[in-house]
Order: sequence, then C-alpha cells, then structure tokens
Amino acid sequence: QVQLVESGGGLVQAGGSLRLSCVGSGSTFGINVMGWYRQAPGKQRELVARISSGGTTYYADSVKGRFTISGDIAAFSVYLQMNSLKPEDTAVYYCNTEQLSTNYWGQGTQVTVSS
Repeated sequence: QVQLVESGGGLVQAGGSLRLSCVGSGSTFGINVMGWYRQAPGKQRELVARISSGGTTYYADSVKGRFTISGDIAAFSVYLQMNSLKPEDTAVYYCNTEQLSTNYWGQGTQVTVSS
C-alpha cells in the first residue's frame, strides 16, 4: 500500500519562500509520475506541478517561473521549491501519485501567504 507524507508548509509573508517535501512508502512499481496539487477554500483541487520518472516537468501557468519541482521517483520522493509566494498561493498542498490506475494522496500541508 502506497503512503505519501508531506511536510514543509507554514506561514510566510508575500515574496517569501517555502520548500515542500513528500516522501512515499510502499512499492514504486508502476509509478511514473509524482506531483503536487493544491486546494484553496471554496475552490477545486488543481494541479500545481508534476515530474515524470524521466525528469520531464509540468507547471501550471500560475506558478511558472516561481515554483520548481524536483525529486526522484525511484527513491519515492518529490519536492516543491516555492519562491516569490503570493497570497493567492494560500492553500492546502497535496502530494499525489498514480500506481496502476489508482490515485494516492498525502494528508496535505497548509501553506498560508500573508500580504
């Protein structure tokens, strides 16, 4: 059974930085992508960034140039470096992966950006 655990959230002023970490446990068989999603109050969960086992990355337009995803899927770890944070980045951030058509989520970590 895959389990994902996030850490690194917190309260930061606008313009500041945070680094989120996600460490997985269980088998990595069939896992090719890991990513970060976020959900703000009253809004749908949205994809922020993801990375493939080959190193290909994807970013939502809203975070391009500010956030950087890195990690090693074989080591079951993924990170999200968030710079130049804005109040609109405030949300619960979730680590995600898919294994053999089953989605797995971490418990989430709160990121709050004050203006």
